[in-house]
Amino acid sequence: MKRFWLLAFLSSFIFHLSSVWAYDNPILPYDFSDPDVIRLGKYYYMTSSTFASTPGLQILRSQDAIHWEYADAVLPDTVPGYGHMDACPAGCGVWAPSLRFYQGRFYIYYGDPDIGIFCIRSAPKSEKIPCKWEPAVLVKAGKGLIDPCPLWDSKGRCFLVHAFAGSRAGFKSALAVCELSADGLSVIHDDEIVYDGHDANPTCEGPKFYKRGPHYYIFCPAGGVREGWQLCLRSKSPYGPYEVRRVLEQDTTAVNGPHQGAWVENWFWHFQDVGVAGRIVHLQPLKWHLGWPEIGDEGRPVMNYKDEGAPYTGIGIEAVHEEFGTRSLAPEWQWSGNRKAVYYFCDVDSSRLRLYTYPADSVQTASNLLLRKIPARTAFTFEARMRFTPCAGNAAHEQAGLIVHGRKSRTLPIPSDGQWWHARIVMDKSHVCRCYLSRDGRTWELVGEEFQAVPGVWVGARVGFYATRDRQPINDAGYLDIDWMNMTPMP
Repeated sequence: MKRFWLLAFLSSFIFHLSSVWAYDNPILPYDFSDPDVIRLGKYYYMTSSTFASTPGLQILRSQDAIHWEYADAVLPDTVPGYGHMDACPAGCGVWAPSLRFYQGRFYIYYGDPDIGIFCIRSAPKSEKIPCKWEPAVLVKAGKGLIDPCPLWDSKGRCFLVHAFAGSRAGFKSALAVCELSADGLSVIHDDEIVYDGHDANPTCEGPKFYKRGPHYYIFCPAGGVREGWQLCLRSKSPYGPYEVRRVLEQDTTAVNGPHQGAWVENWFWHFQDVGVAGRIVHLQPLKWHLGWPEIGDEGRPVMNYKDEGAPYTGIGIEAVHEEFGTRSLAPEWQWSGNRKAVYYFCDVDSSRLRLYTYPADSVQTASNLLLRKIPARTAFTFEARMRFTPCAGNAAHEQAGLIVHGRKSRTLPIPSDGQWWHARIVMDKSHVCRCYLSRDGRTWELVGEEFQAVPGVWVGARVGFYATRDRQPINDAGYLDIDWMNMTPMP
């Protein structure tokens, strides 16, 4: 059966623009927190924080820096350090990765705030993504070490900059640099604090390390996710001393934050925290003047950009229809914990997805929620045709249906009668939700009261499916069959 893909930015129709572009922000109106971007050959590659979800460390690619598609997932099944658990705690796991390419390998570094800094390399002689990835290596152990980014200089020396999470380290608002071995996998010279932002730029974090001409540059945000600004630090040594300038801030615009991003060529990507829908991605023009970057419109973020004579490249949110007719799930789906084979079955012959109930203390902490991101500033419906068949004699202890997941989740249970039902969640632009059930898909009954969706821990709210059961002895599992799913934007 055909699978119809989500969104213009994930479209399989990707084209390469010349140096003259025209577009509107946000270029990714979905939750891709802490983006980092590189370019290799004809492709731009982007990765972002995935926290406790799997597949983790998803990578997007683009030929024009504006329209993106999923290319790979570096952690398809398990978040490193938590393989002995169903899931790592919400909001933990993969924080703020950086993506680099050096001597025939892709490198991804990320911080787990409770374990330390990890590196994952691609196999030798990698030329593009997707590619093969080696196991994760714990490069630097320690509580509260976050937001790492490497830099190899012209002599092959590898320096790593990182920040500190106050919630774990009891210390923040500073950046440190250490030196790694040439292969980037071990520390050979420990941390030195190279910048202290306590006075003028508190909560400086999310650094990205670059070399341009004689200078080392660190791009980093400060001031907090919702109300902060973007800095650029400059020095002729990786260890400083660094000059500091603010290079992007909200000013009178509607773009709060602008937070943590990536510089490639004449462009700078950053995210904006919009609350319930999470952290959406913007693209700003960048040029250099007297050795300093000028971003956006004289340091203010722009909502649209156009070079004279450039074709407009619209970013739209399109309807999704999915019939689950393949052996694998579409890359838009993520599990709320480590992926397990016993969570699901892709029934290709029937073009259906079967989710098995899995034990959980509550739906809030279940590891087998199957979720997808919600669009920012857009009303939509999320609808599916499903039937729920509990294990014989266990109907009172199993439940399944649709879910809006955040710090406080709400569910739309499907009756446990083994019959087909249509279920629908309607979310308006203010993220107020209403739930409906129908036997035939034509006559609908409102279920319960409307409710306000809320974001999760460091992530936006998500919608999807749940199939859980109480923690009691049982020799089999009930299951939720999903015939098809629609996600449709509304005016």
